[in-house]
Amino acid sequence: MDTRGIRIEEYDYPLPEERIAGHPLAQRDGSKLLVWQGGEAREDVFTSLPDLIPAGELMLFNNTRVIQARLRFAKETGARVETFLLEPAEPREYTENFARRGECAWLCLVGGLKRWKTGELSRQITVGGKEALLTATRDRAQADTGGGQVRVTFRWTADCSWAEVLEAVGELPIPPYLNRETEESDKTSYQTVYARREGSVAAPTAGLHFTSRVLEALDAKGIDREELTLHVGAGTFRPVKSETIGEHEMHAEHVAVKRQTVEKLILHHGRATAVGTTSVRTAESLYYMALKAVRLMALGADTGESGELDVSQWEPYETSNPSALPDTETALRALLAYMDRHELDTLHASTRIIIAPGYKFRIVRAMLTNFHQPQSTLLLLVSAFVGEGKWREIYDFALGHGFRFLSYGDASLLMP
Repeated sequence: MDTRGIRIEEYDYPLPEERIAGHPLAQRDGSKLLVWQGGEAREDVFTSLPDLIPAGELMLFNNTRVIQARLRFAKETGARVETFLLEPAEPREYTENFARRGECAWLCLVGGLKRWKTGELSRQITVGGKEALLTATRDRAQADTGGGQVRVTFRWTADCSWAEVLEAVGELPIPPYLNRETEESDKTSYQTVYARREGSVAAPTAGLHFTSRVLEALDAKGIDREELTLHVGAGTFRPVKSETIGEHEMHAEHVAVKRQTVEKLILHHGRATAVGTTSVRTAESLYYMALKAVRLMALGADTGESGELDVSQWEPYETSNPSALPDTETALRALLAYMDRHELDTLHASTRIIIAPGYKFRIVRAMLTNFHQPQSTLLLLVSAFVGEGKWREIYDFALGHGFRFLSYGDASLLMP
């Protein structure tokens, strides 16, 4: 099918505001769970999940952690300027950037940009009980990197890391559609219980339902659990404004996958259940990273450097002869050979992959996900997974049975 010609208006549905969950449930795993299997939907509860996943299955979890990415400044005139961190610019590696002391740079969205034409923003902060000065300088030479992104250099006088600065004075960026300010409770409830790698500006929300008891029940049943990382960017909230998705631009998001995870996928014949659309996009990107690795190694042009296996938005749709592509297990073995060749314990890359009707899934065979916004790329992904038109049956069922929607809402387990 002509994936690029898909009209986003065909993926609309009525979502009453009262169905958008403004806050999470008091008990994470107490949410409803819509189970879609064999073409039929039924209602269950999230604590039943371990009973629904087959013993011996491999589940993939995104272990990204949401950072306190919003920093507010006030000019001497009283005008307010807000910087919203998107991705590291210098150093570019997340862990290195968060560990930096004294200075670092980020690509940011800036609220009140017109009020910040020149000069340095500053504010007094307290980090670890000590007073310090935090400043922000707009890089005029690289002012706009596309999509309104601005490079900003931050400097601080305290003897501490950038991670400590953000923890002390940053604000957690909850989704804009919640129409409220961030509350203290969000600092806990808007993180998964297994979040450990800082870098996201939005939570992988399907994972918010998990508790220690659900994870322990999965382990007790003999279900394999592996973690991977996709740092969710602000593009996750970006609406599709074009008439067709072929004109919509996906933002790049950083991916990190350990060698052990690739090995586990091979042991499971390249198939897994993904927790959340971010895990889906990461897992499916691995196949196309593998194809690139094969081509580069055949040419002797591989370097092992971060970036050479990046996946572009339309890469999965540009193969002239899909039947000639290797099966998933063969591709993953080649990716493992690439990692071994360059002594990589962790594969770092970025992905812009868009998954929409017409996409062929290579790794993910079942998916846990929340209920997404109308006319969103995430809804396109769900449609691609369950089959054209089936998403409406699922969402009609959810609307008709009192399910709560979006980030703090209920979950669905999709098993085509």
